[in-house]
Amino acid sequence: MFRTVGVVVLAYLIGSLDFAVIIARLRGEDIYSMGSGNPGASNALRSMGKAAGALVLAGDLVKGLAAAAIGAGLGGSAALASAAGFAAVVGHCYPVFHRFRGGKGAATFAGMLLWVAPWAGLGMAAVFAGVVAATRIASVGSIAGAALAAPLAIWIDDVRGWVLVWVLAALTLVMYRHRGNIARLIRGAERKVVGE
Repeated sequence: MFRTVGVVVLAYLIGSLDFAVIIARLRGEDIYSMGSGNPGASNALRSMGKAAGALVLAGDLVKGLAAAAIGAGLGGSAALASAAGFAAVVGHCYPVFHRFRGGKGAATFAGMLLWVAPWAGLGMAAVFAGVVAATRIASVGSIAGAALAAPLAIWIDDVRGWVLVWVLAALTLVMYRHRGNIARLIRGAERKVVGE
């Protein structure tokens, strides 16, 4: 029991490391006052350039992957791996190190999936890349990729039980965090990745 709690807390703390905030601070800047103010990869790309955006995206993805891997290694079960991955997504969205002002969680969710449901994780990444290339709108890619992830996890990766519960919990959180983006998409006012 104590090991399980410790793994989940550690995973949450890993998720709370916000690379957009860190990289902006290393440049003497505040990501919360730049662009949309969201501490995520898309805003980092728009506000600090391609290299910063790529670093933030990679860091956020690795957080979910590392948390799930630690959960599997220390807990020895797919259920704890997925719970740890979910905890990292929560940490990214509500980071204790950054006054609980976090990002949307999509990249960290994809990282979690790469460990617990690899085909779903790859599918999410592929859909994200394809949709963003076609629309130039990151939120559409994130929403579409995340929405596809659960069916892929069930049908291809054969995810069941508690693993599926944590995957669906992470998906629900990611969608909730995108509620503002969804409203802007409906109004036709959503920001593009570039050219704003």
